[in-house]
Amino acid sequence: MRKKKILTWIFLTGAVLVFLFPILLLMANSLMGQEELTASYGSVLYGNKGNLEWKLFPLYPTLRAYIQLLLDSPDFFVMFWNSVRQVFPILFGQLLLGIPAAWALGRYSFRGRRALVYLYMILMILPFQVTMVSSYGVLSFFHMLDTHWAVIFPGVFSALPVFLMTKFFQGIPDSLLEAAKVDGAGELGAFFYVGLPLELPGIISSLILNFLEYWNAIEPPMTFLKTKSKFPVSLYLSNIPLNDVGTSFAASVLIMAPSLFLFAWGQSYLEQGIIASGLKE
Repeated sequence: MRKKKILTWIFLTGAVLVFLFPILLLMANSLMGQEELTASYGSVLYGNKGNLEWKLFPLYPTLRAYIQLLLDSPDFFVMFWNSVRQVFPILFGQLLLGIPAAWALGRYSFRGRRALVYLYMILMILPFQVTMVSSYGVLSFFHMLDTHWAVIFPGVFSALPVFLMTKFFQGIPDSLLEAAKVDGAGELGAFFYVGLPLELPGIISSLILNFLEYWNAIEPPMTFLKTKSKFPVSLYLSNIPLNDVGTSFAASVLIMAPSLFLFAWGQSYLEQGIIASGLKE
């Protein structure tokens, strides 16, 4: 038994190191100067002679790349604000439409319910390329192309949050809802005072996963947006010149930071959501 625990610990530690290594390498490279980066990656980036060198500790740490990005790169701030303008309305719309839909699918029995659940499952697993042409046609019909709504509108109607929250609502014991109704809460009261509080881990889990998806989205904004001033920050890296690799590393860290902070803050909610999804009466 002890040997099994040791092997499990070694495996999990190795997996953590494998996942953390790219992040640590990225942070370390963002603190390197251009000369050190050229010496380490010149053979790959510029075809220089020599070997590729990976360094987790820069010889001469500097914040020059961050200063240049934050003080001398207005495009970064424009794209960052565009991401905020696009992602947060998507999340708000998903809550506004997804919670009632998930409550209906998770708590009521009606004709066609199973077919709707299967439809949501199919839409959830379909890649963007499958629905790209039809989405483009709809957005063109409503004159939304090359506007922020071209990214917001399809995201609001994403199937993922509805499917996830449906599973959480299904895990709420019927006895709790019936007790609330006996106490005079009614259907709406049971929803607001019992359903939503117990669904909170599921709601936050859905928000975190969808934030990660749309904050890092590449293909929808590239397809539906043409004006550079409306691009989200996820498209910023492609606009950085190859000879400015230090800025690329710094921008990558800043773009990744909100996702890391959100995951660290919501980790307990994700764990509670996993537990809540297994609740049974």
